[in-house]
Amino acid sequence: MIVLRVLRTVLGWPLIVLATMICALLIGMGGETQFSEKVLRFWARLFLAVAGARVTVQRDEPLPAGRSYVFVSNHTSNLDVPAIVSVTDHPLRFIAKQELRRIPVFGWAAERMGHVFIDRKDPRGAALAIRKRIEQGLGGVGLFFFAEGTRATGEELLPFKKGAAVAALETGLDCVPIGVAGARDVLRPKGFSLFQPGPVAVVFGKTLPSAGHALDRRHELVAAQRAAVESALGEARSLVSADVKR
Repeated sequence: MIVLRVLRTVLGWPLIVLATMICALLIGMGGETQFSEKVLRFWARLFLAVAGARVTVQRDEPLPAGRSYVFVSNHTSNLDVPAIVSVTDHPLRFIAKQELRRIPVFGWAAERMGHVFIDRKDPRGAALAIRKRIEQGLGGVGLFFFAEGTRATGEELLPFKKGAAVAALETGLDCVPIGVAGARDVLRPKGFSLFQPGPVAVVFGKTLPSAGHALDRRHELVAAQRAAVESALGEARSLVSADVKR
């Protein structure tokens, strides 16, 4: 078993890196288009296949096509992004740390597609970058936040940042909580690790309205987002456990 994991990892990572660069070039040339959406989804599914992740998705309620939302998720692994992208019905624009912009080709392509890079040490600058993206118009595109701000290495959710709540309040968009479970077991969140094929579950929880919340009491929406993500995460863990027991 360990030999197969080593082979999968040693052979798989070069394939993923190569595919990432090729897909980034295509997305960079395509910009914010349906073509780029298809390329991104292809990359996500290839990443999952190489890693050996079996993704199950659950939607607690339907999300109308063409409507924008603020998506808020927990973060446990680099596998979270491909898992979510592979099953979402909505085009997503990620709010990501600025360090990723420095990755050759990747950073350029992400900006061309409309993803947003922010400096987590500069809250004011981060807010301005997100606001600028909103002012460009969303047109059915969802804004995506890993609200913990970094990958959690333990089972408990980390404190949530306020960016997702502020974006929802400034746009009037409802929030969609996402719980991802199992990704950490396939690909550990920190350092180098061997791929461990297994189940991953993505749960899109019930929509959380931004109406009734105010910007000067944004901490209330932050708390509501965290509770909703925690509930979706519990459902996702149950799906993973059920898969393991089969």
